[in-house]
Amino acid sequence: MNTHLTKHGKKIIHVVQHLAPGGLETLTLDLLRLAKPTDQVLIVSLEGTKQESINNWPKLEPHKEQIVFLDKAPGVQFNIIIKLIKAFNAIRPDVVHTHHIGPLLYAGYAARVTGVPTRIHTEHDAWHLNNNKRRRLQALALKAAQPTLVADATRVYNQLRTAFSYENIITIKNGVDCEKFKPMSKEHARASLNLPTDKHIIGCAGRLEHVKGQDQLIKALTLLPENMVVVLAGGGTKRNQLEQLTSRLNLSDRVIFLGLVEDMTTFYGALDIFCLPSRHEGLPLSTLEAQACNIPTVAMDVGAVDETLCPISGTLVKKGSITGLANALLENQNERFLSPRHYVLENFDIIKMVSSYNDISKGAYA
Repeated sequence: MNTHLTKHGKKIIHVVQHLAPGGLETLTLDLLRLAKPTDQVLIVSLEGTKQESINNWPKLEPHKEQIVFLDKAPGVQFNIIIKLIKAFNAIRPDVVHTHHIGPLLYAGYAARVTGVPTRIHTEHDAWHLNNNKRRRLQALALKAAQPTLVADATRVYNQLRTAFSYENIITIKNGVDCEKFKPMSKEHARASLNLPTDKHIIGCAGRLEHVKGQDQLIKALTLLPENMVVVLAGGGTKRNQLEQLTSRLNLSDRVIFLGLVEDMTTFYGALDIFCLPSRHEGLPLSTLEAQACNIPTVAMDVGAVDETLCPISGTLVKKGSITGLANALLENQNERFLSPRHYVLENFDIIKMVSSYNDISKGAYA
């Protein structure tokens, strides 16, 4: 690991499981990008290699000098802890910030034994705590690392309080860059993505995996008028299955697979409605990004999704209800709402989030 951090501000290291397109990973990149100019920030990915990750996610390219990959093999690898201890002893970071249980297990302990003064662990979802083995493992990891434990949503905070007898828990809600995600010309956005101009477009962004529920949205489309189409942004292991489902339901001309989209502001700008049909979530970024672009949003009521929706323009649907999803999307087609952007600006601006994390290292939550 490159241990040459030369600037005179704080030395901050974020540790993630992997660097692939996703909400947690995007948030970590934002924390790197928006760090103070005097601070030096690294992101350490336990899994993967640099070139492979950049190839799969070109957004990493501008930050390639600030990302490090340990290429961890599957399973428990104690040598990763040794690597991290050596790196932390060499770098002497002021802050080590872990995201998810794997990084907490490896880097949280390494940070404590090397005397890193500020240790932060952010819990981005809590549904995994329903598993007794995972809950016990996380309890041990928290005891070993003793970080400031951050919940990214009120619901996650409550679940952590129920699961653990741990004192130092605070809430810092996820934020999005409202200067980047803002309204734009729908006509221009659709032209840029080669999308139809005469259709009512429902958009969905996320990994094409079972947990993200794109199959539920495709099934709901069978109950909607012909002028409504679905556009999916993202890649994943379920793409072939979703394409086959689309074909079986005779929807091939109404479901568009864009693959990985780098310019998500343009994607959101092309939509009439954004839909999050997930089976599980923490506090998602995609609903916030869409609403920052002034796009009304319909979402399944899972995790902390309800906290992200504008109470005026957002619509929650009972988990797993295909009919409910179709009805909500149809109602959105026929109504015009007040701006959801104002709600995001007031409650989820990323500048506020970054400031709150900076406050931890200043002792504000001690």
